[in-house]
Amino acid sequence: MATPFISMASEEEHSEGFNTVEYIFEHVNDSHEWHFITIGEKHYSIPLPVILRSEHSGWHIFLSNKLLHQEEGFHFKMAKGGTNDGKIVEVLNDGSEIVPFDISLTKTILGALIVSLIMLIVLIKGARKAKANKGLAPKGLHNVVEMLVLFVRDEIAIPFAGKKYKKLLPYLLTLFTFVLLANLIGLILPLGLNVTGNIAVTLVLASITFLVTSFNGNKHYWAHIVNPPVPIYMKLPIPLMPIIEIAGIFIKPIVLMIRLFANMLAGHMIIAVLVALIFLMSSVLSPVVGAGTSIISIAFSIFMLLLDLLVSFIQAYIFTLLSAMYFGMATDDGH
Repeated sequence: MATPFISMASEEEHSEGFNTVEYIFEHVNDSHEWHFITIGEKHYSIPLPVILRSEHSGWHIFLSNKLLHQEEGFHFKMAKGGTNDGKIVEVLNDGSEIVPFDISLTKTILGALIVSLIMLIVLIKGARKAKANKGLAPKGLHNVVEMLVLFVRDEIAIPFAGKKYKKLLPYLLTLFTFVLLANLIGLILPLGLNVTGNIAVTLVLASITFLVTSFNGNKHYWAHIVNPPVPIYMKLPIPLMPIIEIAGIFIKPIVLMIRLFANMLAGHMIIAVLVALIFLMSSVLSPVVGAGTSIISIAFSIFMLLLDLLVSFIQAYIFTLLSAMYFGMATDDGH
């Protein structure tokens, strides 16, 4: 059940008018509540569980709305300003503040769980229908899942993942499906679940690709990195090429991480800016100007949503394709 979740902005900020920066970052940043809609100065959200471990007082589990409605004897709050800005801190008896170990269920984590659940339901049901209707023409969910599997296998795994593509296909299929669903769900504005627009999520995905590449690398792959086939003056007395090759091992997943994160975050920020422009014009100039601005803003927002729909498919394809290429290079037998 949705409950009112009052904005953390101070009264002074509201009195000055519409805070554009705050509005934009509220929609793209992670948070401890699942925000749906704002009416006046009230934010209607679902508070999420906060799970903390303090060195002084042990474990604490509570809903995030307690951070706004402070009770007597409750020592946790959301820090504003300073080095701990945006973090949950514990206020000690002497007035000092410490940051506890935080493993809370945030909006991004909830979004990732929802995407994973949808992915499991779709793939498992599709696999069961494929097994039950073996030999028959696929239809419905069976057709969607089969088309997805064949696309990843024939267009990504076989051409780029090398001879061991069958072993790597389950990961590539999971990766493509997760990124695609996360991208598409992020386009549903009322949900506000920008999963792949969070760099922590893309970091985890890129790290898994890095680990799979490293553990599947054969002797030719590692020999090429440690002792690349280049003229000796490029390896001695300064091991220039080995340094570049070793750096490349880490640069590849970093590029994967930043590419997906930046593309998905940019689309969400542009839409948030276009929507914020309506309220900004109404606040600074007049409601009439805001109404006129809304026509242009909504038109461009729809255009950006359609463009983001295309980008969602492209980014899922590119992330999976590059991962498959890294696997193929790591498992190549050499020349």
